[in-house]
Amino acid sequence: MAYFNKTLDSNNLITVLDLPEELHNKRVRVIVLSEDTEEKPNYALKVGLLDLPDLPDSFFDPLPEEELQAWGL
Repeated sequence: MAYFNKTLDSNNLITVLDLPEELHNKRVRVIVLSEDTEEKPNYALKVGLLDLPDLPDSFFDPLPEEELQAWGL
């Protein structure tokens, strides 16, 4: 993760940030972290420590009539 960490005079930041009054005319530490833009894992498809592949679209198709009859449905 990329970051920026620097101590600055708060008067240099007033035009950029709406600083609270108690931070005016002081040295302040500025820390900027990059936003994590990586896609988050799909925890709904994880079982224990196994990472399962995504379900195919055909998984949600209705079962053929023969298979429904074999199961008594």
